[in-house]
Amino acid sequence: MERENVSLALAALAQSTRLDTFRLLVRHEPDGLPAGDIARELAVPHNTMSSHLGILSRARLVRSERRSRSIIYRADLDRLREVVTFLLKDCCGGHPGVCAPLIDALAPCCSPKETLDG
Repeated sequence: MERENVSLALAALAQSTRLDTFRLLVRHEPDGLPAGDIARELAVPHNTMSSHLGILSRARLVRSERRSRSIIYRADLDRLREVVTFLLKDCCGGHPGVCAPLIDALAPCCSPKETLDG
């Protein structure tokens, strides 16, 4: 990932409503939310939310898809992983013990789902 792309993503998240929007969408993965639901949940006017979603989309932090008459927005977790990986790639100068608490804090918050045949 290039520095400019990371800068664009971080700039998009540097505004509080967009940060709240992204975190809300992360919580609603993998289903996503319609724009109107996001606006209501965060008490933001619809036209303002549309602008924020556009900025997050241009930063490739959210994706949208049309479902019937609604546009559903989802957090792009692959993009989030790329940004975090870029930031941490050279972490701790090769001293894994220094990075261990950070890695532990980034561990998945959800236990893996059981497979259907297991």
